[in-house]
Order: sequence, then C-alpha cells, then structure tokens
Amino acid sequence: MTIASDLASAARRRFLNGLGLSITCTGAIAGAGALGFVGAASAKTDAPAPGGKLDAAAQGGSFPTKDYDWTKHQWAFGVDVNKCIGCLRCVEACKAENDVPRNAHQFRTWVERYVHIEGEASMRIDSQQDPVNIEASGSQKEYRFADRYKDAKVDKAFFVPKLCNQCSHPACVQVCPVGATYKTEDGVVLVDDKRCIGCRYCIQACPYGARTFDERRRVPDKCTWCYHRITKGLQPACVDSCPTGARVFGDMRDRESTISLFVRNNRVQVLRPESGNSPNVFYVGLDKEVS
Repeated sequence: MTIASDLASAARRRFLNGLGLSITCTGAIAGAGALGFVGAASAKTDAPAPGGKLDAAAQGGSFPTKDYDWTKHQWAFGVDVNKCIGCLRCVEACKAENDVPRNAHQFRTWVERYVHIEGEASMRIDSQQDPVNIEASGSQKEYRFADRYKDAKVDKAFFVPKLCNQCSHPACVQVCPVGATYKTEDGVVLVDDKRCIGCRYCIQACPYGARTFDERRRVPDKCTWCYHRITKGLQPACVDSCPTGARVFGDMRDRESTISLFVRNNRVQVLRPESGNSPNVFYVGLDKEVS
C-alpha cells in the first residue's frame, strides 16, 4: 500500500459511495463518446465532513494529520527559473520520498535543459531521460546532464523544473471514468489506487506530460506536492532539497506565505495557459520557447 493510495482511499470513500459506483469498468472503456458524461460526474470535488474536517471513521487511520482541515488551505507552487542550476537533487529527493522507481523513465518531477546555439533558429531541449544524458551518467539510476555543449557556441542556456501543475480545472479529473483521479478541497489532485482501472486516459489528457504509468502498481503515478508532508506542515521534498531556492511552496490563503509573496512580488507565468486547465505552478523567468 502506498502513501498516495492511503490518502486517496479515505477522501474518496464518501464521494464514491454517494455516486453508487454506477460507472462501471464497462463504461470506462466504452469510448470517448461516453467520457463527456462520465467525466462530468468524476470531476466533482469531495465534500468534507461537517465542520470541514474528515472524521475518524472517514480517515480510516490513513489521513496524515487527524486535525488537518483542507478547507482552510489553498496550496500553490512557485519556480524561479533564474535560480535553477540543473543539479537534479529535486528529482532524486522526490524519488526517495515517494518510492518512485529509480530509472530515467518514471518520475514525479523532472528538469528540462533549454540551450540556444548561436546561429540556430530554435532552442534545443533535453532532460535527464534523454538517451545522451543516460549514456553519459553511466546508469539509469543517475540523474545528470551530459556536457554535450562544451564545444558549442552557446548563446543562452537555462533549466526549467517541471511537475504536476495541480490545475484548478484539471483535464485528468474530467476524463477519469471511475473517479479515481480527483481534486481535493485544498487544491491538490490525487489518485485513488484502489479505484483506478489503469485505462491511462489521465496520462493522455494531461497537457503537461506530468504522469507516468507505474508497472508495479498498474496505475498512473503523478506528483502530489508530497501531500503526506504538506498536510503536516512540512515542505515538499523537492523544495526542501533545492540548494538555490528555485522552488517555493505555500498556502495562498496566507498573504504572507512564501508563495503569496512570490506571486505578488514577481511577474509570474504559467505553462500552457491556453489549455484552460488553470495551473497552480507559477514561474518566474520563463522564456517564450518553454511550453
């Protein structure tokens, strides 16, 4: 049993009981035509118990903090591209914290390198899962960028951390045919492993490529902003491990929180605003080439 599964099961129980599980596996594979109706039902957010808190019975002993009130928080994430040095400590910390397979093809957060070579019309983009980087590291368990541009005339280069955007209008929630992917009251999108049927519609729907398929559990995996940590007042593992402060996290309902000040004091952008997903990861220093 994973942390994500434990958290998701307690929170989903009331909603799915009310839904009556009328959406069956047969309906899940009925085709895209059915998804419009099913997605609308799945997209509902769980309602908390009276007073806004999950009672002990609903928690089932699995919720990270007994007295945590998810109606009193609105979590958000910030990334300062100007500060990222591509060390990939965030990726390693995430994998260790969330039991993500130690290979270059499964991840909850990743970092992309953008390089503009003098005389070329477009940017070159690579990440730690690029074959050249994997070969240079000597192992798929290592996460480093190859020094492939050392002899090139580099006009501009920078790193862009990426992760689940925990969207306000998440496409992954809309397409989930059984309600396994859902949005919490405090703004984080989670997956209930027990309900997931492994159809992978959510992976296809995400415009940010933020999901991979976990072959061990046979369900999609994604960043949860370390939900088991933030509900206890801790920071996500990637934020704690960043040596330059490129990643910031906090509660938007607190006007003096790190993330509130980050958004208020900077010219922030989001990835792919045209998607209509309303991302909650805010960037500073994004180049027009980044999508």
